[in-house]
Amino acid sequence: MKEIRIEENGNLGPINAAQIPRYAGFGTYARLPRLDQVQQVDIKIVGVPFDTGVSYRPGARFGANHVRESSRLIRPYNPATDSSPFAQSQVADAGDMAVNPFNIHEAIETIEHEALELTADGATLVTLGGDHTIALPLLRAAARRAGAPVAMLHFDAHLDTWDTYFGAEYTHGTPFRRAVEEGILDTEAICHVGTRGPLYGKKDLEDDKRFGFGIVTSSDVYYQGVREIVDKLRVRIGNRPLYISVDIDVLDPAHAPGTGTPEAGGITSRELLEILRGLRGLNIVGADIVEVSPAYDHAEMTGVAASHVTYDLISLISDFRSREGVNAR
Repeated sequence: MKEIRIEENGNLGPINAAQIPRYAGFGTYARLPRLDQVQQVDIKIVGVPFDTGVSYRPGARFGANHVRESSRLIRPYNPATDSSPFAQSQVADAGDMAVNPFNIHEAIETIEHEALELTADGATLVTLGGDHTIALPLLRAAARRAGAPVAMLHFDAHLDTWDTYFGAEYTHGTPFRRAVEEGILDTEAICHVGTRGPLYGKKDLEDDKRFGFGIVTSSDVYYQGVREIVDKLRVRIGNRPLYISVDIDVLDPAHAPGTGTPEAGGITSRELLEILRGLRGLNIVGADIVEVSPAYDHAEMTGVAASHVTYDLISLISDFRSREGVNAR
């Protein structure tokens, strides 16, 4: 099938939906070109089909392709940010990393290596998971590229700063404890957003505070409102290089049922998108969207939410890169 694509500012964009139906053609994210179809790329979207680190419901290994399929309705112009991210920057789908599903240690090494390879040309990486274990090697790569520990905003129902599960130090509930221990996070500028639900004990919160994390609960978002939360987050992050990690279970199960560890009382998809949009102008050096488990999804509710979160993250990154003049051209 011949691909009729939108081209603007010298960037090869999505397949033209006015010429080829949205449900036809290859299932890249937002119907964007593949990495091998373009010469220079500013933002790369990559999938990591890995869920060996989960502690409850599996299936996130199928998340990246589910998000891709759910992104077929994404359009080139983003009115919320008054930007055309695919025209401002060359964005391409890099396919999936091939990681070992039977060996977490090897998988983590592979992800870090592949992330460094994909960003060697100066591109910014947006990763579709996969479970939250993958955030640790992605943070390692981001900090190495930044040349210093990075700030982080972690959108999640859970802290993910526990020590071990069944004696295993690398799981989807431990990545940010390991990241603090490894010194790859700027502990003056890290914060959870959207946390809620029962914990193992009060010590979980005490440990988390000791690591340097701020906490914005889902109740805080409800009572304080998006604008106040955004102001607090921007003060905390400042102008530091920022990594954003989004566990889709930050959303209430009414908005994202297709995930492995759902918790009642979450934020809405509108609140999440508006908080992200409030971060415009910050130096986002990498991002991930994880824990989409399509077997528990229906009507693509979770996939659509994740695809729009991805789109807004791309919009923010594209806007910053074009303003700072760091795109390939």
